Amino acid sequence: MTTKESIPLVHASLGERELAAVAEVFASGWPAGQGPRGKALEAQLALKYGVSDAVAVSNCGAALHLALMALGVKPGDEVIVADYTFPAPAHAVRYLGAVPVFADVRADTATVDPRAVADLVGPRTVGIIAVDTVGMPADYVPLQAIADRHGLFLVEDAACAVGATYQGREAGSLAEVGCLSFHGRKGATSGEGGALLATDPAVGVDARLRSSFGIGSIFDMGKVVGLPIPEFTEIGYNFKLSDIAAAILQVQIGRIGELLELRNAVAARYAELLAEEELLSVPQVPADRTHAWQSYMVTLDAGVDRSAVAADLRAQGIGCGHGTWATHVQPVFASDRTCPVSADLFRRNLAIPMHAELTANQVERVVDALRTAVRTHSTSTRVLGGAA
Repeated sequence: MTTKESIPLVHASLGERELAAVAEVFASGWPAGQGPRGKALEAQLALKYGVSDAVAVSNCGAALHLALMALGVKPGDEVIVADYTFPAPAHAVRYLGAVPVFADVRADTATVDPRAVADLVGPRTVGIIAVDTVGMPADYVPLQAIADRHGLFLVEDAACAVGATYQGREAGSLAEVGCLSFHGRKGATSGEGGALLATDPAVGVDARLRSSFGIGSIFDMGKVVGLPIPEFTEIGYNFKLSDIAAAILQVQIGRIGELLELRNAVAARYAELLAEEELLSVPQVPADRTHAWQSYMVTLDAGVDRSAVAADLRAQGIGCGHGTWATHVQPVFASDRTCPVSADLFRRNLAIPMHAELTANQVERVVDALRTAVRTHSTSTRVLGGAA
């Protein structure tokens, strides 16, 4: 019997062009951070996103941490954060001794609900972190209006949204500070990596200094004649991105359109094939934005046993996952607040394979297996279209 090939949940689109860029870094003699390739990447990002400064860092969590420090968050401050997401925003708030206040999300887009945000603003609130949920941009016009009305900062966690747009603008440039991820499952990747995008150049200066232990670029100092001795002017961190990763990203940033087109085709085919399936719903993208499709999440009917469906898919070599997290129910963030929409999505969402390398046959195989599994493991009283 022939065993079917596995279909991974995620797959990075890295190839010969990226390898050639890495070879150039090896030949240059400077593989570490804040070297010539890192500087070139930062210039490329600043131009692409139309921001005053871009700071290349080790990951998006580091970018969020640096952003909150540059924006002056202090212990005891409250920052409103989108609840349904990888919990990096809440982690960043807690790193500074501040308090994350969890805001529920919209049921249709899974992005933070501006009405929930408005209701949470209090005397200790200093800012808002919106999240572009698995590649879907949040509602930045009403969010910015709330921030402006109350004198709050607004940070965009665009970790999953490289390539997405909102009202014609690039995700990552939709707030005064944007944070990107270049993790292996993102639209552009160096395996790990991130960037902070700032409209205020002072934020970029602060973030760049703190990302390098508070002493600035050793590469730049090495070009000074004599013996410059760095001075530690701030308590900083080792959040630098290596020039090896930066070189890979210079290639990947140029491929965003190409790779996103392939993801769009996969998403469109999933939507077409699953349109009539009554036991799940597929993502709906509002007309004013486009999706980056970092993940493709279906929402299962409440009567479907998600764990059993996942077990069936994995037994057939098909990758799947729970989607993302309702942060407020995680033990480390134990909160008295409830976010019922986020909690419901956390229970019912299922991520199925999504990447630029998926073939049409693989998509059809995923859909066939998913359809069979949800019907097998459903206690719903719905009449199943096409089922006996």
